[in-house]
Amino acid sequence: MSLLKFFLSRPANRLGPGLLAMLLLARCACPALAMEVSGSLAAEGRLFVHTPQFAEQRSQSASVALDGEFYHRLADGSSFILAAFARLDSADKERSHVDLREANYLHLGDDWQLRLGLGKVFWGACEFVHLVDIINQTDLVEALDGEEKLGQPMAQLALVRDWGVIDLFWLPAFRERTFAGRKGRLRSEPLVDVDHPLYESGSEELHQDVALRYSHWLGPLDFGLSWFRGTSREPFFRPGLDSRGRPLLRPLYEQITQTGIDLQGVAGAWLLKGEALYRSGFGRDFAAATCGFEYTCYALFENRLDLGIIGEYVFDDRQKERQVLFDNDLMVGLRLAFNNAASSEILLGLVQDLDHSARLLTIEAGHRLNNSWRIDVEAALFMDAAPSQVDRALADDDFVKMELRYYF
Repeated sequence: MSLLKFFLSRPANRLGPGLLAMLLLARCACPALAMEVSGSLAAEGRLFVHTPQFAEQRSQSASVALDGEFYHRLADGSSFILAAFARLDSADKERSHVDLREANYLHLGDDWQLRLGLGKVFWGACEFVHLVDIINQTDLVEALDGEEKLGQPMAQLALVRDWGVIDLFWLPAFRERTFAGRKGRLRSEPLVDVDHPLYESGSEELHQDVALRYSHWLGPLDFGLSWFRGTSREPFFRPGLDSRGRPLLRPLYEQITQTGIDLQGVAGAWLLKGEALYRSGFGRDFAAATCGFEYTCYALFENRLDLGIIGEYVFDDRQKERQVLFDNDLMVGLRLAFNNAASSEILLGLVQDLDHSARLLTIEAGHRLNNSWRIDVEAALFMDAAPSQVDRALADDDFVKMELRYYF
């Protein structure tokens, strides 16, 4: 078995703490070398308001997380970066995991760049839902919002021209999505069987994916046109049974072709955003789009406070065919930035299902205590669950989370 196939065959929670060893050793050697090493250690506690739906679950959990980054810049401007992440969770073994987020070499030419190794790439413009973002796989055990990503093996060539930037991607291997375990909260019912995934391609996780993106700007408008062909990062689920005869869901990763566009324009205090895609492959073709705005009120009440008002709408014409989480939904948010040395910020978000009365209310707040310490608080409230299987599984998972993080 090749080294790459061995790495990909290990679920994120089985890779072991060895992936962080190089970062810790580099930290010790850093004073003698022209390199940068940084990271953070966080303690997190989650309290779930309601009695769990399923017998194996708990009403609270505690975890510790360590992430670190090693960066070295070479004399010719090229660089090497290594970034790793690990979490140990008291309740869910699937949430106890280690992942190498980045490990790549970046070579800089006069009007081109080449990146080789494990990397992270973001496509998109909107706040709540990132439809066109498809290069990296979602680390779903870390957050339901899809913001956390697993490292993706890649070769990326960027051609920089006056008329725009073309990014070409070769993605030689695939990472499976992470899901909460039987004892975890914020999980599906039936449980997702992460140990026995299905693939449409006979090459399974070693299917050769390709992608490209053209990005440019026209006055105040930034835009990107993207194309992807390969293994879908978003699985479809097929019902099955485990060894004890209990129902479960087996993730099926299909072969797709996706064409997308993302736009972002500035008009005074207004920031206008949009994303759209058309996807074909296994099953019927479909389209999805999201658009919205962010309006910022600066120097509120004649002080340093800035208030951002966010509004977005998302539509996915698959709707309930595949248990899509957001298919006809309205999102609104308020972001209050204090613009102080402590980087204090509060974000309030509301997601309303326009087909049902289901809604999700989230609150996030953060405050830096000093140069080394930061505290973050997050709460989520799932109200009036829709009849879909996804919404019903989360109906009793209202929670409050507090995290204390130390930076080094």
